[in-house]
Amino acid sequence: MATPAKKSVQRSTFKPQDYIVYPAHGVGQIEAIEEQEVAGHKLELIVVNFEKDKMTLRVPVAKAKSAGLRKLADSPTVKKALDVVTGRARVKRTMWSRRAQEYEAKINSGDLLSIAEVVRDLFRADTQPEQSYSERQLFEAALDRMAREIAAVNKVSETEAVRLIEAQLAKAPRRGPKTDGEGGDDVDGEEEHEEAA
Repeated sequence: MATPAKKSVQRSTFKPQDYIVYPAHGVGQIEAIEEQEVAGHKLELIVVNFEKDKMTLRVPVAKAKSAGLRKLADSPTVKKALDVVTGRARVKRTMWSRRAQEYEAKINSGDLLSIAEVVRDLFRADTQPEQSYSERQLFEAALDRMAREIAAVNKVSETEAVRLIEAQLAKAPRRGPKTDGEGGDDVDGEEEHEEAA
């Protein structure tokens, strides 16, 4: 059975009980740093629990950095992310499938500021055109990732973090049916009427 290796805890920048961000899954908590034998080799593993997803992940200590494992954002980065969502949405006039791939890549990058850009760009107020199902899915995934990290950093519930993000979104300039000359920053929600490239 695996036993926690004390020496690896000191060498690693990650410690048990720390909250961390894993790009593909968002915020998790380190349960332990274990040493296991795999195919005759001793391997130090960071055991990360993603309680909301009911999932446990084991990341080799040596691969933690290349896997994108990082500590939670600091308070100035959280503030910057909240400022990002109050900005004007920047939606490229490219095919939805291309934009969806870009949004998905930003969400899975694990970068809080990139995730905040997706939240900002896909947010729709009640007065705006309805989102497509895939837009809504991506928006909710980005909002969830952002809220989980802000909740962990600010030590508040996810519900409070979502309220904080929504309050910031309410301050953002509204997208209207006309373009304001900012080089395609605004779109009118007519996602299916794509311009030819």
